[in-house]
Amino acid sequence: MKLPAWIATLFSALAAALLPACDVVNLPRLEPGVTTQAEVRSRMGEPGFVHHDPDGSVTWEYSRQPAGKVCYMIRFDSRDIVAAVDQVLTPAGFARALPGLSQDEVRRLYGQPAKKQVFRNLGEEIWEWHVEGEIATEETYFSVHFGLADGRLRKAGLRVEPGGR
Repeated sequence: MKLPAWIATLFSALAAALLPACDVVNLPRLEPGVTTQAEVRSRMGEPGFVHHDPDGSVTWEYSRQPAGKVCYMIRFDSRDIVAAVDQVLTPAGFARALPGLSQDEVRRLYGQPAKKQVFRNLGEEIWEWHVEGEIATEETYFSVHFGLADGRLRKAGLRVEPGGR
């Protein structure tokens, strides 16, 4: 049975509103050096993606895109204990978007983007993440531009839509 559109919209809005609330409750309980992978899974659910890091550690990605404005990377040590919990969509994180990075490297830095678009006439693919802005009434996005020919990062920066959508 298909739900009426207004009910589906209501459920989507409720999920978007409650998901960050779960993070507010669960994230403070993830203690580096103490919390296990099993505990993280029971509190946060399945990760959106699992990154296998060069040093042998594993990082679980919890992106709240496109409705949310955060992406948590939870890194585990070799004993499957939390080593670090980082919200990566921050000004300090954005500074790590250096020209020449591959799409895989950018995904590892920022998680799943909210949107991807290809502009063949510009020879670019643009990824965007919805992020916290300086002014609450403005919609802010972190954008990364890749060259279509080589798949490498060309430029990155913030884009602001005054007054929201």
